[in-house]
Amino acid sequence: MFKSPLRPVLCTALALSFCLSGCGGPEESALSPQPEHSLPVLAQPSPSLTPEPTPTPYDGPENPLTGMPIDSDALNRRPVAIMLNNLKQALPQLGQSQADIIYECLAEGGITRMLGVYQDPSEVGAIGSIRSARPYYLELALGHDAIFIHAGGSEDAYADIKAWGVTALDGVNGPYCGSSPGSNLMWRDADRRRNLGYEHSVITTGSTIEEKFATYSFRQEHKDGYTYPITFADDGTPEGGTTANTVTVPFSNYKTGVFTYDDESGTYLVEEYGKPYVDGNTGEQVAVTNVLVVQTSCWNSGDKYGHMEVDLTGSGSGYYACGGKIIPIQWSKPDRNSPFTYTDESGQPVVLGRGSSYVNIIPNSETVTAE
Repeated sequence: MFKSPLRPVLCTALALSFCLSGCGGPEESALSPQPEHSLPVLAQPSPSLTPEPTPTPYDGPENPLTGMPIDSDALNRRPVAIMLNNLKQALPQLGQSQADIIYECLAEGGITRMLGVYQDPSEVGAIGSIRSARPYYLELALGHDAIFIHAGGSEDAYADIKAWGVTALDGVNGPYCGSSPGSNLMWRDADRRRNLGYEHSVITTGSTIEEKFATYSFRQEHKDGYTYPITFADDGTPEGGTTANTVTVPFSNYKTGVFTYDDESGTYLVEEYGKPYVDGNTGEQVAVTNVLVVQTSCWNSGDKYGHMEVDLTGSGSGYYACGGKIIPIQWSKPDRNSPFTYTDESGQPVVLGRGSSYVNIIPNSETVTAE
């Protein structure tokens, strides 16, 4: 049998070891004894995870036109409604992206104009260009108990301003247009006058409005008991709505509005004339939370200018889009001094998303599409 040659050596070594141990020599072994028990390995403490604080719900004053926070000093003010030119050669408009509500209607010859409504325009930069009034724009301003800023107007509009008691500040036939920036409530901008034309040059600014209004004597606060009947929610996406990533709203052969939903911002980006609808102050595309369509009777008044008439009193059908969804709605405006209200097909009030709104007022004959 094979035997390992290491065995005799191992035995001799063990015997020597026992011998030295028994003799108790003066020198201890150079090897340190192992401890009887190993020290426990302490677990490393895991980093403390501080929970994110729960946001405190906002309970301050809300802009009645958007549902967004607003300074309490501006809460009960009459909003400012400003006529905005929308001819191709007059673009870009200025300051329209900061309007709480943009109303768009036909004016004449297929062209449209906007009425920008601002609850607090003080932080807006330049606003314009400002153009002439029509009676139905006055009705929109009256529905908000708004102060109306315009530059000229049709004969009917001037007659109605007087008859209806509209607080109207005119930059053409009134004392509200100066020759240089800040010299009056409005002025003709030199660059726009030179590059776009005289009729497309009247502008103002939010700070000028605030400064000049402080010197005017007309009523600037809502009367006691005034309320605006629209309500808002953090998410205004209509229940049961159909897909509306792109909403196309034709006004005439000249003008069609296109609203494309941007999921990242939760807003609709606005296009017109085949291009982004841009604010000339910032160069950015106008974006709105709510898109509303009001369909009604529109007809040529028969005057030599081809001015339009638009029926805003009564009720009718339309659409509401928010959050990439759209539903049919009914609109109502009982009289010229009332605001629009909107209900769904079951008769329940439409709750808008917090943010700005774009109201397209178009003829009954036009067809809105969404996809």
